[in-house]
Order: sequence, then C-alpha cells, then structure tokens
Amino acid sequence: MVAKPLWVPSSGHIKETNVWKFIQAVNHKFNLNIKSFNELWVWSIEAPADFWEMVAAFTHLISTPIQGPLTTDSSHMWEQHFFPEVQLNFAENLLRRMDDLPAIIFWGEERVNRTLSYKDLYHQVIQLATALKANGLQPGDRVAGFVPNTPEALIAMLATVSLGGVWASGSPDFGVDGALDRFGQIEPKFLFASDGYFYNGKEVNILEKVTEISEKLPSLKHTIIYNYISSFPNVNKNGNLISWANFIEAHECISFEFKKFPFNHPLFIMFSSGTTGKPKCIVHGAGGTLLQHMKEHQLHMDIREGDRMFYFTTCGWMMWNWLVSGLASGATLVLFDGSPFARRGRILIDMIDEVGITMFGVSAKYIDAIAKLKLEPKNTHQLNTLRSIGSTGSPLSHESFHYIYNSFKKDVQLVSLSGGTDIISCFALGNPIGSVYPGQLQTRGLGLDVDVVDESGSAVRSTKGELVCKKAFPCMPLYFWDDPKNKRYKSAYFDKFKNIWCHGDYVELTPENGMIFHGRSDAVLNPGGVRIGTAEIYRQVEKVEEVLECFAIGQRWESDERIVLFVKLRDGLLMNKEIKQKIQNVILANTTRRHVPEVIVSVPDIPKTRSGKIVELAVRDIIHGEEIKNIQAISNPEALEFFKHISELKKA
Repeated sequence: MVAKPLWVPSSGHIKETNVWKFIQAVNHKFNLNIKSFNELWVWSIEAPADFWEMVAAFTHLISTPIQGPLTTDSSHMWEQHFFPEVQLNFAENLLRRMDDLPAIIFWGEERVNRTLSYKDLYHQVIQLATALKANGLQPGDRVAGFVPNTPEALIAMLATVSLGGVWASGSPDFGVDGALDRFGQIEPKFLFASDGYFYNGKEVNILEKVTEISEKLPSLKHTIIYNYISSFPNVNKNGNLISWANFIEAHECISFEFKKFPFNHPLFIMFSSGTTGKPKCIVHGAGGTLLQHMKEHQLHMDIREGDRMFYFTTCGWMMWNWLVSGLASGATLVLFDGSPFARRGRILIDMIDEVGITMFGVSAKYIDAIAKLKLEPKNTHQLNTLRSIGSTGSPLSHESFHYIYNSFKKDVQLVSLSGGTDIISCFALGNPIGSVYPGQLQTRGLGLDVDVVDESGSAVRSTKGELVCKKAFPCMPLYFWDDPKNKRYKSAYFDKFKNIWCHGDYVELTPENGMIFHGRSDAVLNPGGVRIGTAEIYRQVEKVEEVLECFAIGQRWESDERIVLFVKLRDGLLMNKEIKQKIQNVILANTTRRHVPEVIVSVPDIPKTRSGKIVELAVRDIIHGEEIKNIQAISNPEALEFFKHISELKKA
C-alpha cells in the first residue's frame, strides 16, 4: 500500500533550506548530480571523508585545518576515531558570536524569565572559566552538574569544556544515591548545583541533598551553588558549599585564549539509565559530538542563524546536550525548567508565540498527553514562527502525527527523532526537503551507514529487524569510563554482529526510505515464537479514550510467553469488562490475534526513568521474581510495589 504524506514541502521552501544549499555545494565541488536527500545519504556513506569534510566547511567548524586521515587506523569499529590530526575547542565554536542578539531565553515556569545576549553569555563563561582555572581545573578533570535546565547549567558546562575539562550532569530530582551512583564513578573535581528548582508551582529546596552528595564525593575541591529559588545566602562558605558569586569574584577576565584540544578529547560523560545495574559512564569526544550536532541541526532540522530552538528536557537527558550545541549554528536557545503542563497544559505552546520559537521539541508522550487534553493550538495560538516540531523519547504514534497536522499546524515539518545517549544524537530523524508520512521517521542520518538486518545479519526491507550501523561514525563513544579493554563497550554494541554496531532497536525500513520504530529489541514480545514490537500494541491502545498510558511485557507462561498489558486509566475510571473488551477489539481490528494481550491489568502508576522512558524490563523482572539491580534509576520507584502482588499473574 502506498503511504499518503501528511506534509509535502513546497518548491519555495526546499530552495530556502540549508540541505538544498549543501547539495548544490557538493555537486559543484565534486561534479555530481545529486537531486534528492536519499541520493545525498547514499553519497555520504560511500564517500565519508568527502562528506564529513564538506560538513565541517559548510557549518564553519572552527578548528585546525581538516587534513590527515579520516579515522585512526584500526580494524575494530570501536577504535576508529575520526580526524585524529585535527584540533578544536568545543566552547569556542559555541561562543563564536559576541553581539547583543539573545543567546538564551529562559523560563522557569511562570516564576523566572531571563534573557542573555551572546555577549553576556561569553563574558559569564569566560569569568567562570578563569575562576575554575585559578582553582586548579586541568584538561581531563571532571566537573559534575546537579542542575535544573537554567542558564547557569550551560555557563558551567561551557566554562568547563573551554579549559578541556569533562562535563557530566544530572537532574536535581535524583535522590542522593542516584547522584552518587553516577558522579561517584567519575570522581569530579568540582560540583555545580542550584539551591533548588520549581515544579508545578512549588519550590523544591535541594541544599540538604547537595550537602550530603558533596560530603560523599571525596574527589571534590569545591561545590559551587547558585541561587535559583533564592534560598542560599551569598556568603563565602556554608559548610562545604560556596556561592557562585563568591567563587567568581576577583576573577574578572580581560582576555581569554581558547586552547585547542584533539578532535577526540573527552567532552561529555553521559550516563545510561542504569535499570540493569550501575549506570554506564559513556565518554563522548568534543569533535565528533560537535560535528554531528551541527550536521543534524543544519541539514536535518534546518536550523538557521537567528532561529529560536526549544526542546523540553532536563540536564540529565542527552537532548539537553543536543539542544545547547545549537549555539554553534547561531541560534537562540529557549530553555525551560518546570512542569510542561503548567497553565492547564498550555505553557509550552504559549512560549511558541511569546518567544517566537521556530523549532519546538517535545516528547511523544507530551504530544499524546495534550491530544488527550483536547488542546487545539491552531484555534488558540498564532504559531506563525513555527517551522518544525521535534518528537523523541519513544515512537510517535500514527494518531499523534495526525493530531499535529489536524490540531496544531498544517504547514510544519514534524520530525520524529531516534538515537540515544549512546551516540548523543540520532540514527534517524528529519529531512527538510522530503515528505512526512504517518508513523515514519523521515530518513536515516547523513554519514551514518544505518541498516536493518535479520537475526543472521542479512539486510531486510519492509519487514522488521535490528537497527545496525555498519561503519564507524564521528559520535560513537570514545570509550566507557573505567573500561580499559573496552570489554563493556564491545559487549553493549558489538556482541550480536561482528564489528557492526547493533543499537537494540526493533525497526523497519520503508519504501519511502523512512524508518518505523517498533520498540526496543530487548523488550520485543515473543508469543508463540512470533516477534512483536511493543510500539505496535501501544499505538492501538492509545486510541482508547479511557486509557492515559500503557505498556506491555512478555510473561513466561506454560512453556511459552503471553502478553500482559498494563494500563493507566483516566482519573475516576475503574477497569471493567467493557473497557477490557474495547482494548482487545481495537488491537485485534488493527493488528493480528497474536498482538491481543492475554491479560490486561489496570495500574495506579507507570514506572519510568528520569528521562520519561517506561521501564518495561524492570517490571518484567519483578513479574518473574528477579532482582532489579538499580532502582535509583527509576523516577517513581514506589510504583513498582504494585507489580509484586498482581493475582492475575500468579500461577494457581
């Protein structure tokens, strides 16, 4: 069946895009005749050296000359690091502007509203960097942030990496143990934290928690606190804590030189969700992260100088790292801290008009939630500046695609993205000169040899398989922390197929060269030996008006596996035969009998990681009587208690 597009870019729009201009530049330099995005993708994986050098030139990468080999000489994919002879400074690339245009527009719910110009941002970063250097920060030292998504988080990160330090951040809603599980592994020299944060109109003071974390990190030289909810006194010392103001005083910087570091110098340490043990500490390099982000922003998301980029994220999710790199493309970052459902669910949509957002990024769950709130932004808001909407975190349902175009805006590029912390970017995302089809991510990432393979490793089309990447790419991790022989690194991505990155997503490549995501391959359901992606079921259940959220697991049962569906119902509703039958009917009508769950259970809450991902595997472990190794990774661990006592899942 031929897919029907929801959005087709006009010829006028196409010719204004960055990627169209990039194609013309490639054709001119290499005497080619590339006419489509897919032809560009094919060329990008067939001529990777030429492609990445063109990306560096087109995005105006600030570095030493792009010369020498493309990657280090190794037969192992995980050791093939890019541009080994090139040097750069990540912060210099993000701080290239020094004018009065806004670099940051910040909303702390409805309590705080601030704007920083590029000039202000530059001077604040340099002053903090000068103070850090005076206090002993050396290249390679780790700096941790226990911070909400405020301008200070970005300033602290840029000051750290401007000196060659390595930044790692986590959201301040983590508990003490969750923070120590992460920061304790990497032994930071400095810790930045706010005095608290706002959520849903409430002030949450975290000074006591920060003090305890600080006392249990013996590697720390200073813990630097900044005022956000205005509870921390501006004094020189308060126990083990020092105020930001006192830390930087007497360190005014008149001139600052951005020292260049190797392309593969460590930049960020990202933490896996940690639901199967202590979080993995994934080390990403400066050059690969920067080049990949600028490619994605400019060629896939069509970010232009002066655009206003927004993504709803915390500093514990890789989308924060992805967002802040937008400064390197000359964009204004729109930062938000707090509940996305303030103002009766309208606050983020209000920001589009009030701030002039051009790229609006949220999660698939957020889009589903505002659809169920029956918000109709096209009738209540102007949305004149909005060119693209990003969605990530989980597969975006067909219904959510239709909701955006029916209730939000007709002429907008809806970009469903998927990648992860592991690559600090995306394997599949947007194509500004291509059509948008319901349920599909528009394209594979340029320069990434992404494919779909079956269990034997053979490529498949229009059927489900494993998402793999067959050649090295710049944003692969440099290594895992404390993993000297790459044992855990290789086990995470290279055990399933020899020398090929296997990402763990269950996907399908479409005739339109898009991708459909069917869920994590380690959470694939297997009743009667038939592989079923969880997203196939979720898509149908989300149509049921009574259901707010759902997730499914496979339960071992009578020498086979049966599907168990957990649903969270709307407030005031109780599960009954009619609702169960309605759920089963909608699944059966749109999938197969194999997809219909054998058991449907109403639950009071759904356990999730702190980045909002449902922890299906933790629940599966509980149902099978197995230990959950790292409960600190779950934002609402109390929700797990319910799953220990479900009578329907016990054998008589």
